[in-house]
Amino acid sequence: MSTNSPPQTVTVTIDGAPGRAWAGQSVTAVLVAAGIWPLRRNPVNGQLRGPFCGMGVCLECEVTINGRPGSRSCTAHVTDGMDIRTHTEPLPTAAHG
Repeated sequence: MSTNSPPQTVTVTIDGAPGRAWAGQSVTAVLVAAGIWPLRRNPVNGQLRGPFCGMGVCLECEVTINGRPGSRSCTAHVTDGMDIRTHTEPLPTAAHG
């Protein structure tokens, strides 16, 4: 028997800012809905990268979830109190010399 109740909302933190999401929604969906497409930088050339395959194969959506780096945001589902950190800050430049 189905009910017509709305989905439960949860509180998440995205890069230090509080937000709301539907319980069970993918982390990628939450980030995109918040207008956040770049999720990390390419470690070789520093280009911004974002979700691509949506099924955990390409690794372009890796973020840090609850302190665990390298988490695939497309296969992770939000829970109440989840801390999500993207990695879009500029990469440090190597010293030349």
